[in-house]
Amino acid sequence: MMKSRRDFLKICGAAALGTAVPAAADASSGKVFTDNKDFSMLYDSTICVGCKACVTTCKQVNDLATEQGKFDKNNLWDSPEKLDSNTRTIIKLYKESPEKYAFVKKQCMHCAKPSCVSACPVSAMQKSDNGIVFYDKDICIGCRYCLIACPYNIPKFEWEKPIPKIVKCDMCKFTNFKQKGITACAEVCPTDAILFGKRGDLIKIAKKRIKDHPDIYIHHIYGEHEVGGANCIYLAGVDFNKLSFPNLPNPSAAALSENIQHTIYKGFIAPVALYGTLCFVAFRNRKSKKDGDNEQS
Repeated sequence: MMKSRRDFLKICGAAALGTAVPAAADASSGKVFTDNKDFSMLYDSTICVGCKACVTTCKQVNDLATEQGKFDKNNLWDSPEKLDSNTRTIIKLYKESPEKYAFVKKQCMHCAKPSCVSACPVSAMQKSDNGIVFYDKDICIGCRYCLIACPYNIPKFEWEKPIPKIVKCDMCKFTNFKQKGITACAEVCPTDAILFGKRGDLIKIAKKRIKDHPDIYIHHIYGEHEVGGANCIYLAGVDFNKLSFPNLPNPSAAALSENIQHTIYKGFIAPVALYGTLCFVAFRNRKSKKDGDNEQS
């Protein structure tokens, strides 16, 4: 019986690898962006004045709770302090000296190959054909794999609620974008630090700004290539590490997890079959032992 169980697990493991590996190799080959027509946002840190109109409007449009502000460590009025279950975007200040400082906006990056989508076993995290990564609360089972998978630590969980959901920027897919064709943050930005449009066009704009003002910008468009590229791209005059952006490799590692989660785990068919078989083996072992004890008595 032990030999049969071992053989069964070996077969399951081989089948899983056989399903995942070839598909993963295929998914990770070639360019992630083929036409650069996804909807995107370009944030230019050198233009941002830190007014936080984007933060306030995001909360209003997407029906998110406001927070009580307070002074941060730099003695600046700061509200909110971080991304959480009530905050989809924030503006933070990097200050090296009175003369050298920069604002930075944080929200979901809307990756070309989103790790949150790849890790989700029930497709509660999805990516639209237009590049927007969004969340379906009616499908979510609360596993929170997306929180762990995201390389930018963006999705947040409503721990304080009895029926919680995941909170993250969805480019106002169901609100401002649906009604006006633009994100709320880009619409209200008074300095045009946030531009909304097609990714290819925004990449061209970003490259032109760097070319025209090489003394102002870091010669890097953050989000252009990181982990396969993103639909939120950044320009800055300060090193991106100082603005708390992680150093990430260009290839996306999400392909492997996606093919595992979305093939052998699709609809939980494989796990249910595996657990069912193991329960059957355990039940049969128990029955055999019970029959043996009865014969000895």
